[in-house]
Amino acid sequence: MTSTPTAPAPAPLLPAPHDGVCPFSPPPVYTEAARAGTVTRAALLDGSSCWLVTGYHEVRSLLSDRRFSADVRRPEFPSFTPGRRAILAANPNFLRLDDPEHSRLRRMVTGDFLVKRVEAMRPEVQQIVDEALDRMTASGAPADLVGDFALPVPSLVICLLLGVPYEDRQMFQELSRVLVSTTVEEAEVRRAQTELLDYLGGLAAQKRRRPGDDILSRLAARDDLSLREIAATGMLLLVAGHETTANMIGLSTLLLLRHPAQAARLTDPAAVPGAVEELLRHLTIIHMGLPRLALEDVELGGVRIRAGDGVVAMLSTANRDEELFGAPGHLPADELDVDRDARRHLAFGFGVHQCLGQPLARAELQIALATLFHRLPGLRLAVPESELTFRSDAFIYGLKALPIAW
Repeated sequence: MTSTPTAPAPAPLLPAPHDGVCPFSPPPVYTEAARAGTVTRAALLDGSSCWLVTGYHEVRSLLSDRRFSADVRRPEFPSFTPGRRAILAANPNFLRLDDPEHSRLRRMVTGDFLVKRVEAMRPEVQQIVDEALDRMTASGAPADLVGDFALPVPSLVICLLLGVPYEDRQMFQELSRVLVSTTVEEAEVRRAQTELLDYLGGLAAQKRRRPGDDILSRLAARDDLSLREIAATGMLLLVAGHETTANMIGLSTLLLLRHPAQAARLTDPAAVPGAVEELLRHLTIIHMGLPRLALEDVELGGVRIRAGDGVVAMLSTANRDEELFGAPGHLPADELDVDRDARRHLAFGFGVHQCLGQPLARAELQIALATLFHRLPGLRLAVPESELTFRSDAFIYGLKALPIAW
């Protein structure tokens, strides 16, 4: 009797849904791929194939290897949604470029996000957090932590840094949601990008005539930058500066409410920085990963990747690597443990494209979460957790709302 060969499993389709899994864990497609190997085949919505890189060491190696390009203008560059690559390529920011263009543009704003500069901002961030909590609690419970606290805090901080009027927040927040969505129509994404670029370009033109003490003014003072380049940089900082941190505050709060003993650790100032690193590792809100394009043949994780192949670095699975984060005496890497040493996590990426604003994000998260749980010791959900809606249709994962009481 002969046996029939088993057909190989179909390549997973990216981006993968979160359906039916723990909302704090990567979609099962990614974790199943990680069990099959650190570098495996996958497919994109446009029908093209790519490599899915899930192992910690392989992701770190990939993101630090100049043979993999981040330049979205390259025709074969992988895209999670059909048509989006062309939109991004029309006005790329430095995150979507390779050196020397990447480093030329990035250097112009690096000084604004240095650790020393951010540490000097802590009193101002603390005041913003306190005032946001004052407004939220004055209105009484229940409140929406996302709309009343998690979103206003980083939005106001990035507006102050960039020199964007905070009264325009509703406009740029709505446009940002379109830009990070994976489900809106291509024409809507293009419209949102154009509208936000035009807004920031007009703001930069004003600041060339009447500069202030902010990032857009400093960029506008340069004669080696076009208004479109300034607007593209401003859009990256504006969208990333509030979307990522807002979603981290909301998700972190919900996760800590599930683990009250660990939430109590935030009352110890010495424990707060480590707890934030563990939350960053455990949540890794860039669930879809980072796309790259191989410029030449590369051996990675025992697999030969050919020039022209698309590659996706999966940060979320890399940050659940048991070998790296499952130290003796701590919980497994798939579980939250705020006393874990999580400093080697890749939540901010790695290599030359590593997140520029990570010192600011850390400061905001440390101040916001510690203050929240200190001032509201009775913090709790105002609805059953089953009623919460997660933003699984966006490049940045998070909560749409978080009703709370105290």
